[in-house]
Amino acid sequence: MTARYEVLKRAMDIAVAAVAITAASPAAAVVAWRIKREDGGPVLYRGTRVGRYGRPFPMLKFRSMVVDAARLGGPSTADDDPRLTRTGRFLRRWKLDELPQLVNVLAGDMSLVGPRPQVASDVRRYSSDEMRLLDVRPGITDWSSIVFADEGAILAGHDDVDRAYDELIRPGKIALGLAYVERRGMRTDLEILGLTALALLGYRRVPDLLHRVVPLDLANVRR
Repeated sequence: MTARYEVLKRAMDIAVAAVAITAASPAAAVVAWRIKREDGGPVLYRGTRVGRYGRPFPMLKFRSMVVDAARLGGPSTADDDPRLTRTGRFLRRWKLDELPQLVNVLAGDMSLVGPRPQVASDVRRYSSDEMRLLDVRPGITDWSSIVFADEGAILAGHDDVDRAYDELIRPGKIALGLAYVERRGMRTDLEILGLTALALLGYRRVPDLLHRVVPLDLANVRR
């Protein structure tokens, strides 16, 4: 990638994140109040993720699970996970739990667009080719965030949710992430941001649009 693209991408990250944080602050205050009111626990969840060039960083999210949820189960979360709080189920449905990651974008740990950051245990399983995912900043959204927007529903009903994730979702996410690394550019980033917005608004033709822009056979990506 050219230095010009890197500079433009970072400038867009800072500008959009700053505006979004300001615009979303009233909603964020309401969300924080709801989380605190429900069980008195911390508002934010700080999960260690692996960033660009393998550097760990604390990824921020609004807490959607019970306190100490990590001790009660694995990293994968189904829609029927008993660890989810009532407020958390609502936040996850509308992706509002991801709002604090705009702070990670401002800090430079994440970008608006890029492969989703993973926990260290998952990164340790990367093949040499998959390590290319660490060549870019992880993002709030990417192709896989849209293709697997129903991840929780896919995992619901499985006895071993982490195994189901490995078999049904992980290969597709990695393939889509590597495709982004190969095709990244301002046009791709803007397409992903636009499709993400349309998906959140419930636009029915998003799957058709994905088939036009994603350089993979999505029928094989989703198993």
